[in-house]
Amino acid sequence: MKLIDCIETQAARLAQAGLFFGHGTTNAFDEAMWLALWRLGLPLDALDEHEQRELNPAEQAAIAALVDQRISTRKPAAYLTGEAWLQGVPFTIDERAIVPRSFIAELIADASIDPWLHPDSHRVLDLCTGNGSLAVLAAMAWPEVEVDALDLSADALAVARLNVERHRLTQRIRLLQGDGLAGALAQGGGAYDLILCNPPYVNSASMAALPAEYRAEPELALAGGSDGMDFIRQLLRDAPAALTDTGVLVLEIGNERPYFEAAFPALEVVWMETSSGADQVLLITKDQLL
Repeated sequence: MKLIDCIETQAARLAQAGLFFGHGTTNAFDEAMWLALWRLGLPLDALDEHEQRELNPAEQAAIAALVDQRISTRKPAAYLTGEAWLQGVPFTIDERAIVPRSFIAELIADASIDPWLHPDSHRVLDLCTGNGSLAVLAAMAWPEVEVDALDLSADALAVARLNVERHRLTQRIRLLQGDGLAGALAQGGGAYDLILCNPPYVNSASMAALPAEYRAEPELALAGGSDGMDFIRQLLRDAPAALTDTGVLVLEIGNERPYFEAAFPALEVVWMETSSGADQVLLITKDQLL
């Protein structure tokens, strides 16, 4: 069997199983391709080069077994492979941290945030850092800045440390354990020129309806209370004290814009354009917060 035929066969199995895709892929074919290429030790962008490769029975069985695991456990593929990609950058991941998929990564990569930054910006905070992916991408995008990466979860920070070390950024990224902005400020260093935050924002009704793939992730990283705004309320109260005079906050809220606008009806924000539209990520200046 050729690799492309094997992928199509396994994609049909994934589709028939009624899985949910959203942790790095959006459809059964791409998920099957990811699992097959990873199982064979091939680059995830190398299908065109290898699609006509003949697979021996052992290789076919190994791919099928990995797909079996995906179907039976309903865990995101990233947890099965131990790796996820964000903006072309590989990150180590396991079930101690949420699978990286933030739209903020797009805004870092395409320089959409840059016009809002003061030329002398040098301090960045990745709040709710999870596996550290946004902190790593920020350090890569802005070589002149120092990055603090904070999370309440010690388990998540252990995964973040793996990624900071993997990308050789231990001299520029400081990992902090604490609760929100108060936890960051308590550990010194002063105000930030930029705060990036992909917080827990899923409202309780949506939490109850999440597919199994999301329930495999740490609930702490997802659940945002009855309207999804519990963490964000405290964040917006604390943010002015944590930002420099020219500082900005970039905040991801997913599909919760109606809840956000209901909770903060008088707050003027800038909605940032992403591949999912202009209602997933917002930017707020310190002046707007005040």
